[in-house]
Amino acid sequence: MIKDLALKQAVGKHHALGTTITLQIFGTKKNYIIQKSFDLIDHYEDLLTVNRDESEVMDINHAAGDHAVQVSSGTYDLVKLAVRESQENFGFNALIGPVVKLWHIGFKGAHVPSDDQIQEKMLLTDPYNVELNDQDQAIFLTQKGMELDLGGIAKGWIADRIRDLWYAYGVDSGIINLGGNILLVGDSPKRVNGKWIIGVQDPKEPRGDNLTSVMVPKCSAVTSGTYERYLVVDGHKYHHIIDPRTGYPVKTDLAGVTTFTKDSVEAEIECKRLFFAGKPIKGWDKNPDRIGAVFVYNDDRIKYDNFKN
Repeated sequence: MIKDLALKQAVGKHHALGTTITLQIFGTKKNYIIQKSFDLIDHYEDLLTVNRDESEVMDINHAAGDHAVQVSSGTYDLVKLAVRESQENFGFNALIGPVVKLWHIGFKGAHVPSDDQIQEKMLLTDPYNVELNDQDQAIFLTQKGMELDLGGIAKGWIADRIRDLWYAYGVDSGIINLGGNILLVGDSPKRVNGKWIIGVQDPKEPRGDNLTSVMVPKCSAVTSGTYERYLVVDGHKYHHIIDPRTGYPVKTDLAGVTTFTKDSVEAEIECKRLFFAGKPIKGWDKNPDRIGAVFVYNDDRIKYDNFKN
């Protein structure tokens, strides 16, 4: 039975969210569920993207300092979550866009800005300057020049919505891979214990080269690391993860951290929490939805934290 489920698959690839998406459903060869999933991804990208001039999020940004914008319930819920987490000031900040654009690391025109330039843009990143109106589902950025960017949280949220869709279609087992953001749905059809084997990216090698692997139940795996985009000036390496508390690339001994949690949006958030902490956080595992984390340091040390295998 296990072998039959593993052999019977519907698989599809799609380009969206700035990456290659791979969906794999076990136990069926009906590709229409895959196509419905791609349609859903495209729908949410249309609502949430900041890489085009038109989207619900861009409507909010264009109206900054002028008026509130009413949005759909999905966008509103995600923005509300992003703002609440940003206000905790642990490292994630959905308003950091103006500072990130100033550095532009990983893109043409990347440079080291002056401290005055950084401090000027930092004034536009306060998450307490976002007004949320639950009754109207309206969002107001109170200062002109503020920008909302959900890129650090949207993939996880969208992955969770795909899982909802799969459950509605009766899917028992599958893998949602949004460009390295992994969500494992149901039990693995390849093992009697239902566990999955997930590789942890080697920070010094191309994407897909794993340094280690872990066995986990159904969960999401998300990685944050300094290795994919960086700028070298006068022998100094500046990676692309900007600390919203300073406006500069975060200082850390970590090359990367991978978190394993029940929901993918939570994996996005907790991955950033642990990355900015730079080490395991005492009591982090008290939440039963947090399965574990793997820390990879610049000196090649690996630390497994709170794994519940």
